[in-house]
Amino acid sequence: MRKLLAVAVAATLFGAAAPAFAGDATKASFGNTPDGKDVTVVTLTNGKGMTAKIISLGAALYALDVPDRTGKPGDIVLGYPDLKGTFDKPQYFGDTVGRYANRIAKGKFKLDGKDYTVPVNDGPNSLHGGKLGFDKVVWSVDKVESGATPSVTMTYVSPDGDQGYPGKLTATAKYTLDDKNALTIEYTATTDKPTIVNITNHTYWNLGGEGSGSVMEHKLMIAGDAYLPTDATAIPTGEIRNVAGTDFDFRKAKPIGRDIRDAKEQQLVFGRGYDHNFVISKKEAAQPREVARVTDPKSGRVLSLWSAQPGLQFYSGNFLDATTSGKSGHVYRQGDAFALEPQIFPDTPNQPDFGSARLDPGQTYKNVMTYKFSTDKAATK
Repeated sequence: MRKLLAVAVAATLFGAAAPAFAGDATKASFGNTPDGKDVTVVTLTNGKGMTAKIISLGAALYALDVPDRTGKPGDIVLGYPDLKGTFDKPQYFGDTVGRYANRIAKGKFKLDGKDYTVPVNDGPNSLHGGKLGFDKVVWSVDKVESGATPSVTMTYVSPDGDQGYPGKLTATAKYTLDDKNALTIEYTATTDKPTIVNITNHTYWNLGGEGSGSVMEHKLMIAGDAYLPTDATAIPTGEIRNVAGTDFDFRKAKPIGRDIRDAKEQQLVFGRGYDHNFVISKKEAAQPREVARVTDPKSGRVLSLWSAQPGLQFYSGNFLDATTSGKSGHVYRQGDAFALEPQIFPDTPNQPDFGSARLDPGQTYKNVMTYKFSTDKAATK
């Protein structure tokens, strides 16, 4: 009888304590843009050691605290300490990028026989939607939800002709944090005219912790048998090249920096490192699958990225040049972070063999990516 009573008391106490571990979502002001618009920060907490902060400027992931192998949480996302840096030197830290993520050659494309021109902001090409892409606008915070899976949903309405793109595009970004230490970002978009769309997230990751130094010893696996070589301006040549026997073979995990200084590989010279789209599949998959996995041997943190998109842009932080001071007060140097961006292939509107970036009225564009975090207890300390 005493045993039963003890069990009952324990169950009662556990039940009473359970709400403290439920997910939470809070909203606060993060400051103002130069033109006076208020920027909101939403904090999602899952009670398992993870906390995500999302700001409405660029619908951006501003911070993500993830436990290491000892259980100690640490922020693994690069970013500026405040909004000033974002406007002084935009670098897409954690940003939602679009309307068209990645590059469009010479800022030109054709749709239904009509020529369109979008702003050139990366040498001769258009990058991440142009000079005023989705990363540089304030999104509306539509819904903030607590509970087992806290989330925030943000919306931005891009008018017809915005940055030269046709059609009024209504885009949403939903961040959800679950109780298994997974962060899901879901992008959707609808249009009132035929247009092109490619939206993704541009977080700079360092699993050792923001400001902790190089990620070149992080071990990376990319589930792609091929990649897209580029010209000197980072536009794909149209070739789909097998990774076998090349510096681009990440099918078995290897340190990011193992081959990155290979001067014989012209592609690494062009990009100052890796800045290439890997071919995970020729078209979008029916269901998300693991497209990449990264392990930090020092902290033990493991990131597993799941997506249904055909392409994955891998960027090895090549243009971080020690002129940026981050949240921790440390400068960011070349190779201090990596980015993994699920998407359709770059310059698809100009390269029919890559598929289609078209979105018509009545259709819904969707790009869902899930970052699953765990720890490798056996990793080398």
